[in-house]
Amino acid sequence: MIRHVSTALTAIALTVTLAACGQQSQEAADKAKASASKAADSAATATKDAATAASAAAKDATDATKDAASKAADATKDADASKDAAAKASDAAKKANEAAKEAPKK
Repeated sequence: MIRHVSTALTAIALTVTLAACGQQSQEAADKAKASASKAADSAATATKDAATAASAAAKDATDATKDAASKAADATKDADASKDAAAKASDAAKKANEAAKEAPKK
């Protein structure tokens, strides 16, 4: 009879121990799940921030390219105007030179 009581007490002790271990395992699994969820949220936030930064950088690069193209077009216009002015000055110099040559003849 004492043997049956001892066996029963051992079985109860093992059951309580296993239940406690099971509960600790469940708590550990819940903590791991919460940590994984936080890590996923952090990764999503980092990805969103990186996408926002990349978008801003692309916009800045586009704006800079647009400004550079505009300045290049302005420089081309200025160069064309300078070329036209130089051509007109050359024509005027030729005409003045011809007039100077003709003046003594008159």
